[in-house]
Amino acid sequence: MNKKRLLIIFVKNPELGKCKTRLAATIGDEKALVFYKNMLQKTKEEVEELAFDKAVYYSSFIDKDDLWPNNPPFYKHIQNSNPDLGVKMQSAFEDAFNNGYESVCIMGSDCYSLNKETLESAFLALEHKDVVLGPSNDGGYYLLGMNKFYKEFFHNKRWSTDTVAPDTILDFKNLNLSHQLLNELVDIDNEEDFNTIPEEERNKLLI
Repeated sequence: MNKKRLLIIFVKNPELGKCKTRLAATIGDEKALVFYKNMLQKTKEEVEELAFDKAVYYSSFIDKDDLWPNNPPFYKHIQNSNPDLGVKMQSAFEDAFNNGYESVCIMGSDCYSLNKETLESAFLALEHKDVVLGPSNDGGYYLLGMNKFYKEFFHNKRWSTDTVAPDTILDFKNLNLSHQLLNELVDIDNEEDFNTIPEEERNKLLI
């Protein structure tokens, strides 16, 4: 176990009608499920060669027979059962720091443009900054990282709104934390977001 750095990956169990629901409203449940499974595969490919531990947190149940490895440096967990996203993320970060990790980042599986180079740059930023944030186009963020646990990041937020990233950056300033912002990327939540992916790649993601 690499005690220094941990990447937390929040995923949804890929079940028909339960993932990418806003995208499914226009392309249908079956295509949305195929897309999400392909996004999970892409996420795995981007993270698997990175030189730090990875903790996959499932939304509903731990799947030992899916694409994620069952052995180090991968570790499988289930998200906190509280429906509030802030509680879920706070719990995962607390687990990480309680287990001795020194730099921890969290990401989802909705950002097509998020690649291993960006993830490496996030951990590099934490070598000289207190926190790092990857803002998304919708006012949220695709990545949050820190060298110490700060509960403030997970409280008093209106999750899934365009205030999340600005409010989190305000937390950084109020706590006098040095921070680095990564490039803004697109979270693929609806058809408009999906259409930002080049057409040839979009077609592959639906097969």
